[in-house]
Amino acid sequence: MDRKSIEKIAKTDEDRMLLAKLWDKITAGMSRNVPAHTNFLSPRELEMARFLFGEPEGLYAFGGYSDAERKMLIYLPDYLDETALWGEDSPCVCLRAEFYQGDNPSHRDFLGALMGAGIGRETLGDICVGQGRCDFFVTAEIAPYILQNFLSAGRTKLHLGQVPLQEADIPEPEVKEIKDTLASLRLDSVIASGFRIGRSLAAQYVSAGKAAIDGLPCEKADKAVSEGMKISIRGLGKIKLVSVGGRTKKDRISVVIHRYV
Repeated sequence: MDRKSIEKIAKTDEDRMLLAKLWDKITAGMSRNVPAHTNFLSPRELEMARFLFGEPEGLYAFGGYSDAERKMLIYLPDYLDETALWGEDSPCVCLRAEFYQGDNPSHRDFLGALMGAGIGRETLGDICVGQGRCDFFVTAEIAPYILQNFLSAGRTKLHLGQVPLQEADIPEPEVKEIKDTLASLRLDSVIASGFRIGRSLAAQYVSAGKAAIDGLPCEKADKAVSEGMKISIRGLGKIKLVSVGGRTKKDRISVVIHRYV
């Protein structure tokens, strides 16, 4: 851990300001041996934080459930163990919005309504929309304001309450399974297969800066993709390279890709 690393890691002035804030919050907790936490961070921001802090004892990335995309950095002093992340005093809170199932509001509806209510994106974690309910994660500081002021998502009326993190309802994502064979596991090849587009068009999306692997931007069309990686393309959606099999008689690689719908 070295504060001077901020200059090496940051790509923009915004990165520099963010990393400085993360450093001040987390190291203040470490020096005083008291709990400390940040707001929610995107996968890219989490990756920068990992380079900045390394993996010191007591520092966790936590978003309310195991597969969360947006997570907080939380420092727990030596007198607390990991169960404190899930307890009543956790800085991460799960709120449940229940609604008439026939309205069927989307993730975009909820995010737009929350932002429209004056709630900063950094205070919001993942938003998990299910049938008749939406469980979403927020900082403990903002939770009381949301409970009092977040009454609707678009035209959908909401009934809000707080639920224990352990009881969060995380719906299984809907996916379309694609079985294919590829000449290689290049990024553009996987994108072309997953979104059913030409490889040249896939490469254009990558070179235009619209691709990200596991939340991290990638502009190299020949980047090798490994099993388990998630790829998002702005304007197209998200896919996951679920499995990589053996080679066919024509020396192509068998793959299974999930496209999120």
